[in-house]
Amino acid sequence: MPDEALYRQLLEENQRLQRENERLRRVAQDAREKLDAAMDGTGLCIWQLDVPTGKLIIFNRRWGAMLGFEPKEKQAHFDVWRDHLHPEDREAVLKAFFDHLEGHSPFYQVMHRMVGIGGKVTWVLDRGRVVERDEDGTPLRVMGTHIDITHEKEYEQQLARLAHRDPLTGLLNRTALNRRFVQARPQTVCFLDLDFFKQVNDTLGHRAGDQLLIQVGQRLRDVAGNDVAIGRLGGDEFVLLLPWPMESNAARALAEACVERISQPFTLDEGEAGIGLSMGMEAVLPGDDLAAVMLRADQAMYRVKRAGRGGYQLGDREAPTAILRPFPPITVASGV
Repeated sequence: MPDEALYRQLLEENQRLQRENERLRRVAQDAREKLDAAMDGTGLCIWQLDVPTGKLIIFNRRWGAMLGFEPKEKQAHFDVWRDHLHPEDREAVLKAFFDHLEGHSPFYQVMHRMVGIGGKVTWVLDRGRVVERDEDGTPLRVMGTHIDITHEKEYEQQLARLAHRDPLTGLLNRTALNRRFVQARPQTVCFLDLDFFKQVNDTLGHRAGDQLLIQVGQRLRDVAGNDVAIGRLGGDEFVLLLPWPMESNAARALAEACVERISQPFTLDEGEAGIGLSMGMEAVLPGDDLAAVMLRADQAMYRVKRAGRGGYQLGDREAPTAILRPFPPITVASGV
């Protein structure tokens, strides 16, 4: 019968279309999973903003995951995004975004920080451009991407620290001291050398010597505060850049505090050690570079050494203020 044959034909065609539809669904699902895996693995998010309503659509990751929110805890909206911009970055980010909307830049691109739950900070690289305007040229839709670059930023900051910090003490290295000297132009440079440090290494070992240097760096930080740049040149030599004149009460008080603090015993894993500090201080003169001032301060420091150690010297203008105190003996911890 013609009707029955037509029915079977239509049924078979419907079943074929269902199978094809199921196959295409599986292909689409597989492609979606691969896309999500690739994007989530790199921290990349694709977003779309409906400009009139402020509604955001995040295509491959739930909104708020980057900021530590649970699913559906926050609605994806421009206001939510804006409120979680880092306060120090917010003005620059919004300016870049609205500059693009107003046609002042061909696209929106900015590297900035987002603040999540508990103050967690995430670095992102945000890009986007207007993809739809109305007949008057008013932006309707913006599409873009943002990628989590926190790990890359932390690595970059770590490299910067390594490039400008002494790896043992965390103090400024010679390169950073030179840069600080040029930028801040201190009034006084102090050259510091530890007294009897070699005996610590010889008696307790180099590991104890390293521990002592770390503690020296921390004591100098505690005494100097935020106004003074502190660096380590290597070995047991340190440098301070002071914002005060060499003969000022502030400079003298700091020198005396450094000498006094470093003369107090150090408790190390291998035992207890007593050392001292000899310091030469020099005024920064017009035309000086850091090397020239440090050379003069180094010479002043050696006048303290010759006078008996444990004090400071203001250039060559007066006798060294050496303390000449007996330092505690080095004692080895029991069981070491």
